[in-house]
Amino acid sequence: MTFDEYQKKATTTSTIDPKSITAPYYFALGLNGEAGEIAEKMKKIIRNHDNDITKLDLDDFKKELGDVLWYVSMMSSQVGLSLEDVAATNLAKLADRKVRGVIKSTGDNR
Repeated sequence: MTFDEYQKKATTTSTIDPKSITAPYYFALGLNGEAGEIAEKMKKIIRNHDNDITKLDLDDFKKELGDVLWYVSMMSSQVGLSLEDVAATNLAKLADRKVRGVIKSTGDNR
């Protein structure tokens, strides 16, 4: 499945009217919440399992990562971006930073 195929299918599962004035905010808040759930799971690996990443419930973690992907997809749709293009643009940006030796630097536009 391509990112664009995923994006098209993901939009069919939303119960939020994409034309609603609140839709982009709903998806942004959902993305933040799901990213927070990922962070919580990692925090619990530190707290409860002495940093042993092998204790991570991979099935559960995969579902949470999928939720993050869904919200990224919905946000992309809201602003008229192709998820495929978002992914390709990100990889190109990171490859450029690596070539220029600034991937470990600070700032958004390096």
